[in-house]
Amino acid sequence: MKKTYKIEVDCANCALKMEEAARKVEGVQEVTVSFMTQKMKVEFAEGADDSAVMQTVRKACKKVEDDCEIFLD
Repeated sequence: MKKTYKIEVDCANCALKMEEAARKVEGVQEVTVSFMTQKMKVEFAEGADDSAVMQTVRKACKKVEDDCEIFLD
């Protein structure tokens, strides 16, 4: 399953840090973070609970870039 989330990030380097952190989260098959469009596209592993995975992704991204935001709704 693929989903797109609106994000708030200040620079392209920060977006890259978010992408790298999200890629390491269990349940994420593929992720792309775009600074230009302020969007995060996530492809979840089969059988993964997308809402639980995204909570973990949000925490992982906050560790590397504390002023970023991912809008889950």
